[in-house]
Amino acid sequence: MTLAKRFAILAALLISPMGIARNYIIYSVMHELPMGHQDEQTKKNYYINIGNKQGVSDGTILDVYRTVVRNDPYESKKRYTYEIKIGELEVVHKDDDAAIAISKTVLNDSKSPLFEIPNFMVGDKVKVHLK
Repeated sequence: MTLAKRFAILAALLISPMGIARNYIIYSVMHELPMGHQDEQTKKNYYINIGNKQGVSDGTILDVYRTVVRNDPYESKKRYTYEIKIGELEVVHKDDDAAIAISKTVLNDSKSPLFEIPNFMVGDKVKVHLK
């Protein structure tokens, strides 16, 4: 294979959409206004920048991850980045490049880490659930 062909293949891989990794996130949250009733459950919609073009359909389960960054102030002064699964969403509507999902499960038990906000929020990463 000539150098020109190798360069052309490399350029095609770098330029193609499949060669570019993309993060999918929750970019907006809409919820009902709480009315102050005891044991009230308010519905929430989560808007995500992943859709039909990425293989998402109604009923698709999405894993939600939160990125947590902490510094070690003692010995190494190193910054540690954790990507922690916080729950799952279920897609209820999808377009070509976006979807609306509702909460399926939020990991909030004794074996899950403590989060400042123990629910899904804008900026959380989303990945299609693989079995």
